Amino acid sequence: LHTAYRRQRQMCIRDRYEALADAFIAEDVKQVFGLLGDGNMHWSSAMSDKGVDFFYSRHEHCAVSMAMGYARAKDKIGVATVTCGPGLTQTMTALTTAARAKIPLVVFVGESPLKANWYNQELEQAPFVNACGVEYYSIRHPKKLFHTVREVFFKARTKQIPIVLGVPFDLQESEYLEDAKPLPSSSLNWDLQRPGPDPKYLHNALEIIKSAKKPIIIGGLGAIKSKAKESIVKLADKMGALLATTLPARGLFEDHDFSLNVAGGFSSDIARECFQQSDLIIAVGTSLASHAADAGKLYPNAKVMHIDLEPKPISHGRVASHCWVQGDALTTINQILETINNNQKYKELNTHQDWRSDKLKDAINNLPEDKEQFEEKEGYLDPRKFIKELDSVLPKDLFMVNSSGHCSYFSAHMKGRSHENFLTIREFGAIGNGLSYSIGAAIAEKDKQIVLIDGDGGFIMHVQELESVIRHKLKVLFIVLNDEAYGSEIHKLRQDGISEKGAVFGPSSLSSIAKGFGLESKKITKVSELQEAYNEFTKSSTSVLWDVLISDKVLSPAMRRLVSSKKNT
Repeated sequence: LHTAYRRQRQMCIRDRYEALADAFIAEDVKQVFGLLGDGNMHWSSAMSDKGVDFFYSRHEHCAVSMAMGYARAKDKIGVATVTCGPGLTQTMTALTTAARAKIPLVVFVGESPLKANWYNQELEQAPFVNACGVEYYSIRHPKKLFHTVREVFFKARTKQIPIVLGVPFDLQESEYLEDAKPLPSSSLNWDLQRPGPDPKYLHNALEIIKSAKKPIIIGGLGAIKSKAKESIVKLADKMGALLATTLPARGLFEDHDFSLNVAGGFSSDIARECFQQSDLIIAVGTSLASHAADAGKLYPNAKVMHIDLEPKPISHGRVASHCWVQGDALTTINQILETINNNQKYKELNTHQDWRSDKLKDAINNLPEDKEQFEEKEGYLDPRKFIKELDSVLPKDLFMVNSSGHCSYFSAHMKGRSHENFLTIREFGAIGNGLSYSIGAAIAEKDKQIVLIDGDGGFIMHVQELESVIRHKLKVLFIVLNDEAYGSEIHKLRQDGISEKGAVFGPSSLSSIAKGFGLESKKITKVSELQEAYNEFTKSSTSVLWDVLISDKVLSPAMRRLVSSKKNT
């Protein structure tokens, strides 16, 4: 009996990193983005051997950023892995952005070995991660292995947050005696409930809605997650309200005649005119970020009603809303509609035809987003004219990734494109992530054609990932709006009367760089070249880069307002 017991025990013994791999796989992990080192290479190899698809990046920051793009595009937890010490410190920008954007991630990292007297890459990792606004979990005892992995995934999924999980790599490589495994969080069938609003606050909201003459409803990512679009449109039609979205939710109401597109610093000229006149803003499922209100300057005369699971009277240092209704977006909007339809008091709700006029509809659909005139620069394109022509050339079902930086304003105004085919993550204001986000989106949306529109400064920051694109055989269209400088910085420096030399690159051969990585590339200097360039892309078997020379004389409206305010100050 003793011999039989020993044999059975030996059959149950294996390396702990294999058990860790099983714990992750039990959480329905099918894709991991990573860069290997001592602290994570055994676990990564075990995951790969067990059938998990790995995308290996050339930089740790990019591995986490790719997982972010994947998570937002797939609406699923993104998983990344880096090694301990410097592997983790490289990810600080990505972790901070993920925390502020509330992107569900699990980042598996190594920790320095427990039994070593000294280790060159040793670092107290938890304070570093916490400083980014991210929670840190560490497994130091084998009995906590499956339980901790389950808790991490459950929390990331339900709270929609990033979490870093650290395990010392000598603990990973030690023997593991198989215990009974607890049920993984993926098997709990847990789903967010849809709490309804307090009747008192619902009544207050209805009284405010009843008295509004020029209302605008803004939908955010919370409205998308709640699947509240149809109900919001019904309410807007009943109220005679205009519609708009936050930038991350761009395209939610694209098929509506009275959609103003993006609210905030990126608003079009006609949208800003409407927001200036509005007396009521109903923000549904948004975080009421400062950018979405242009720091409070977008709708100075409006009362703001916030409908959200976590309503915010104060956001980003300002009074963001004057009244609020706490509840799920779909549930709350439906209850508002039900009350309006069933209560005689609200049945005569004014639809304000003077607000929703044929003249306004024509302006929304036909006027240019930005009417400002700029001097032409020979050999360089006006980015607004380029985007307008690009919009007519690219099919509407392509998946668009909008990056950060000065150039991102222009591509945000491409028309007829659904929110389901749009991705932007800008919560930390960092450039240099667009390439990684587009790779994550390409892995998440394998049946869709991915297009990234980025600036030259941000794109070059992590241009090494083009090698990863080729190695993993992805086909992405990279469109680089090249003003040969850091666009935001040159305009600010010019306004301040300071030399812009440090922000200017001068002519650079992005086409040659792309070809060096194995991509096809094309330099575009005329909008008439776009249709032929796209036809060539469709026939290509690999990723393609377009180097689009744009004028640095053209300032986006957001930048013009910024430099103007500095001048007035």
